[in-house]
Amino acid sequence: MALSRIWSAFIIVAIVVAAIRCFFFGETDIFRWMVVGKADDPLNPLKIDGIIETCWASVEICLRLIGILALFIGFMSIAERAGGVRLLARIVGPFFSKLFPQVPKGHPAMGHMIMNFSANLLGLDNAATPFGLKAMESLQEINPDKEKASNAQIMFLCLHAAGLNLIPVSVIAVRASQNASNPTDIFLPCMIVTFAGTLAAMLIVSFKQKINILQPVIIAWVLCISAAIALLVLYVSTLDAKGIQSFSGILSNGLILLVFLLIVLGGIYKKIDVFDAFITGAKGGFETAIRIIPYLVGILVAISMLRTSGTFDVIMDGIRGFFAFLGTDTKFVDALPTALIRPLSGGAARGMMVGTMQAYGPDSFASFLSGVFQGASDTTFYVIAVYFGAVSIKNTRYTIGAMLLADLVGILTAIFIAYLFFAGT
Repeated sequence: MALSRIWSAFIIVAIVVAAIRCFFFGETDIFRWMVVGKADDPLNPLKIDGIIETCWASVEICLRLIGILALFIGFMSIAERAGGVRLLARIVGPFFSKLFPQVPKGHPAMGHMIMNFSANLLGLDNAATPFGLKAMESLQEINPDKEKASNAQIMFLCLHAAGLNLIPVSVIAVRASQNASNPTDIFLPCMIVTFAGTLAAMLIVSFKQKINILQPVIIAWVLCISAAIALLVLYVSTLDAKGIQSFSGILSNGLILLVFLLIVLGGIYKKIDVFDAFITGAKGGFETAIRIIPYLVGILVAISMLRTSGTFDVIMDGIRGFFAFLGTDTKFVDALPTALIRPLSGGAARGMMVGTMQAYGPDSFASFLSGVFQGASDTTFYVIAVYFGAVSIKNTRYTIGAMLLADLVGILTAIFIAYLFFAGT
C-alpha cells in the first residue's frame, strides 16, 4: 500500500503543479511537454522526456536487461547445479544467519545475496541486478506470504539500496570529462558516505525487526569489512585519476571473468551438463525481464511527470528560502537536486550532477557535493519497482520508509563530509 500511495501522490502533485503553472502563470505548453516532450527536442525548454517517451525508455531498459539477465542468471544456474552457491552460502552463513534469521542455514539465497553485494561493492551494476533479482526469487521461495515482503527481503533490499561502493568510477569519469582539477577528490568522501548509509540501513531494519546487532559475529564481520575498506582506501589514495580508473577496470572486470571461469570449471568438475544448465537459467532471466516491464513503466512515468511539472523546482526554491530565513549557509542547496532525484532516477541524477558542474564549475563546492551525492546511494524507487515487481510483491510493508531514512542519513553525512573536505572551495 505504501508504494501505491506514493505513486498516486507523485501523479496528483505533478498534475496539480502543472495546472497551476498553466492557468496562473501562462505556461500553456507545459501539458504538451509533459505528455509528448522529448529531451533532445531543441524546442523543448524542459529538456526532459515526457510520458510517451518515458514509456518507450522503460521498455528499452527492460529489453537491455534481457541479455544481461539471461547471461548472469544462466551462469548462476551452473553455479547452483555445481554446488558453488551453497558453498558461498556456508562461508557467509555465520554473519548472514544473524541478519537474516528467517533464512535456513546454507540456503542458496545466502550465496545470491553475497554475489549481489560483491557486484555492488565493485560498481558492477550490470552484474548486481541479475544477482539481486535471483536473491529476491530465492527469498520468495521461503516467503510464507507471497504478496507481502518478508523480513529477509526487506533487509536485503535496504542493504542493496544503500549502495556500498568502493570506487565511484562513473562519477570520477564525469568529473574528468568536465576538466576538474582533481577528478578523484570525491573518492574518499563517497566511500565514507556509502559506508555510513549501509550501516544506517542495517541499524534501521535491525531495530524494526528486533535483531541484536551487538552479537560478536556481526561486530567481527563489520570490523573486518571496515579494515578491508580502509586498506583499499589507503592504496587507491596513492593513485591518480587514470590509475584509479585502470585499477577499477582490472579489479571489477577481471573478477567477472574469474567468476565465470570458476563456475565453468566447477561445473565440469561436478560432471554436470554445463550448457544445459546455462540455457535453463537464461530462460528464467528472460522471463524475469519481461515480468518487470509494467512496474518499471509505472514508476518511471510518475517520476517523469514530477520532473516535467516543475515540482522539483518548487521544492528547491522552498528549501533555499527556508535555510536563508534561518541565516545558515545555503551553498549546499545548489547540489541538492542531485540528492533529491537520486532515489528516483540514476540517469536523471547524473544529468543533474553534470548540470551542476556546468553551472557552478567542476571545482566548486556544489559540484563536489553533487558528485558525492551521485556516488553515494542507489535509486530507491527504481530498486523497489524492479525487485519487488520481479517476485510480484504487492505489500512492501516498511521498506520504502526504511530506505528513504537511510537515504536521508546518506544525504546528511554527505553534506557534513563535503563541508569537512571542501569548505574552502
